[in-house]
Amino acid sequence: MAEPAPPSGRAGALAKLALLAVGLAAGGWLLRTLGAAPGTAWVDRHVRDEGLLGEALFVAVAALGTAVGVPRQVAAFLGGYAFGTVLGTGLALAGQLLGCAIAFFWARLVGRGWAERRLAGRFGHRLRPVRDALAGSPFGATLALRLLPVGNNLALNLLAGMAGLPAGAFLAGSAVGYLPQTVIFALLGKGVRVEGAWQLALSVALLGVSVGLGLWLLRRHRAGRALEAEEQPGT
Repeated sequence: MAEPAPPSGRAGALAKLALLAVGLAAGGWLLRTLGAAPGTAWVDRHVRDEGLLGEALFVAVAALGTAVGVPRQVAAFLGGYAFGTVLGTGLALAGQLLGCAIAFFWARLVGRGWAERRLAGRFGHRLRPVRDALAGSPFGATLALRLLPVGNNLALNLLAGMAGLPAGAFLAGSAVGYLPQTVIFALLGKGVRVEGAWQLALSVALLGVSVGLGLWLLRRHRAGRALEAEEQPGT
């Protein structure tokens, strides 16, 4: 998982945000111009206009994909493409949260050894600060990390499961933190299908709001922990 940028790195964080916004806008324009995107053919064939059966299939596939590491934004994009912004957001969010729960409980109950080896190999030098932040504030730290469009969703799910975080707080923070980007990419998917330029522009604007809020929450969380550390010796 990527760690929050310190205040001295604010310019770098803003530069990354600008790059992400430009990339999102360029990607949306390219997909709208080409008229196709990965996964849309499957959605057209098996999900769209299939009623409750298609919706249930979409949620199940989104959950399985998210559980094994497929970026959650893919589910949001395809949800918007298949069902529109509102329903697509809801169904994609259900699939993302179910996939999150699968990975979380799998790491806690079954795959702890495998998850420890995987995380130690790929993210070992970053895990301790993230684990400490999650342990100190399971809901708040999870929410802040989910709002940022960086990091690794699967790694955070596995780490939270291994660390023994309260499932309710972790899943609630994930659900709230997932929502902004899910709306963003559902708007992008809807914009690609109906050639709606305003949906693409709104998705870029919402990305900026989401990232800004995530960075603010992380700075606030770190400031609170620093204050607690200063007060502890005198207690």
